[in-house]
Amino acid sequence: MILKELLKDVDYELVQGNLNTNIETIEFDTRSIKENSLFTCMKRPDSDGHAYAQNAIKNGAVALLIEDEVANVPENVTVIKVRNARMMTAYISSVLYGSPTESFKLLGVTGTNGKTTTTFLIESILKNIGFKTGLIGTIEYHINDEVITSKNTTPFAPELQKLFHDMKKSKVEYAVMEVSSHALELNRADFCDFDIGIFTNLTQDHLDFHMTFENYRNSKLKLFKMCKHGIINIDDNSAEYFIKNSACDTITYGIDKNADIMGKDIEISLLGANFTLVIGNTERRVKLKTSGKFSVYNALAAIASCYKLGIDIDKIVEGIELSDGVPGRFQTFVSKSGYSAIVDYAHTPDGLENVLKTIKQFAKAKVITVFGCGGDRDKTKRPIMAKIAAEYSTYCILTSDNPRTEDPEKILDDVEIGIRDTNVSYARIADRKEAIKRALDLANAGDVVLIAGKGHEDYQILGTGKIHFSDVEEVKRYGHLCN
Repeated sequence: MILKELLKDVDYELVQGNLNTNIETIEFDTRSIKENSLFTCMKRPDSDGHAYAQNAIKNGAVALLIEDEVANVPENVTVIKVRNARMMTAYISSVLYGSPTESFKLLGVTGTNGKTTTTFLIESILKNIGFKTGLIGTIEYHINDEVITSKNTTPFAPELQKLFHDMKKSKVEYAVMEVSSHALELNRADFCDFDIGIFTNLTQDHLDFHMTFENYRNSKLKLFKMCKHGIINIDDNSAEYFIKNSACDTITYGIDKNADIMGKDIEISLLGANFTLVIGNTERRVKLKTSGKFSVYNALAAIASCYKLGIDIDKIVEGIELSDGVPGRFQTFVSKSGYSAIVDYAHTPDGLENVLKTIKQFAKAKVITVFGCGGDRDKTKRPIMAKIAAEYSTYCILTSDNPRTEDPEKILDDVEIGIRDTNVSYARIADRKEAIKRALDLANAGDVVLIAGKGHEDYQILGTGKIHFSDVEEVKRYGHLCN
C-alpha cells in the first residue's frame, strides 16, 4: 500500500521523504525488517524504538514512524512524525491489512484469571456447530484447524492485524481472543472491531507494570469502551464498576448473586464439575471435564457470550461438554500408587487459592503444593501466595518459577516471608525439577500434589534466555502414572 493511503486519516508531519513509498509490512523488531518495511519507533515500558532506528535502516526499512527526532537518517528513507506512535501503529496496521476485524465477529476476553479457558470453551461451542473460527491467546493461535505458536497473550498490533488478515482469507466467521491488560494499556488492541467483550474477574496481578490496582482495573475497562456488548461476572468485586463505566450494553453471569445467566446446584469432583445452567425459565444440566468452581465461572462466561450471539442453548451446552479442557489448566494425572498430581497455571494469589480450595473439596489425605513466583514481576504477591499455599496445604515446596534476571534464592526469600510463621511444614528447593520429584516421592495413596505456576509452558526463563522445561513432562517422568 502507498504510504499516503496508509496515512489518509492520520494527523502527521512529513519530516522527509516520499509519501508515494510502497509499504508492505509494518515492523517493530529490526530483526523482522523485510523489503518495503515501515519501522515503527514506538515506545514500550522496556524499550524505546527510536534507539533501534539506525538498525532498522541498515536492515532495509524504507520508512520510519517516529515520535521524537531521529538523527542521521538517509535521504532515501521516509520519516513520518506522529504524537503517539503506539496508537498510530495499531491504526495503520489495521488499514494495511484492510480492517480485517470488520469481516467477522470478534470476541475479546479480559480478566486476571480464566481468559484462556474461556476462549477455548467459546471456540469449542462455535466449532461444534460448524463455524469457521479463529483463536488468539496465551498458549497458541488458531486459524480454523491450523495451530500457530503463541508469542504473547495478545500480539503487538502489526502481528495481531496480520493474524486477523489471515483469518479473513481463511473465511473465519468468529474469532475469540484474550485481551491482556498490557495489550490494552499499550494500544495493541486499538482499532479492533470487538462485538463482545467478556470480563472474567479482577484480582492482584501485574502491579509491577500498572503500579496500582486502580490503574490495572482502568486498563481492563478499555475493552468495554471498544465493544458493542459486554459480558460481566456479577460475583466479582469489580462488576459494578465495569457495568457502570462501560460504553456498551451488558449482561451478567454468576453463581452467588442474581444474574442473567446463572450456575446452580454445583457438584465438584477430581475429574470434573456438574451444574445447572439457568437462563430465565430455561434450565439445562451441564457436565464439565475440568474441576473447580472457577471452571463453572469460565463455562458461564462462554455460555453467556454465545447466548448473546444468538446461538441455541442446547447447541451451546453440547459444545461446552465436548471440550476436553486446556493444557496446563487443572490438568490431572493419577499415579499407580493412588495419589493425584495436578499441573495448573495458577500464578496469582486468587488463582492459587481457587485451585487449592477445589483440591481441598476432594483430597482424601495430604495436599502437597509446589509453587514459586516469577522474577522481575510483582514482588508484593510473593508472601501473599505463600500464605495462601500454607492455609490450604499439608506441606509446601517453594521453588523457582521463571526467575528471569533475579537471583532465585532471593525470590524464595521473599516468598518464604509468607509461610515462615505458619504451622505448615515446607522446604526450599530452587531447582524446579528436583522440587517436583521430591513432591511426587513424598506422595502416598489419597494425596494430591499441586504443581502450580507454569501450566502449559514448556520453558523456563533464566536470565534473559530460555531453557526447555515442562511441569507436565516432569510429572510423567517421575509420577508412575496410570494415565
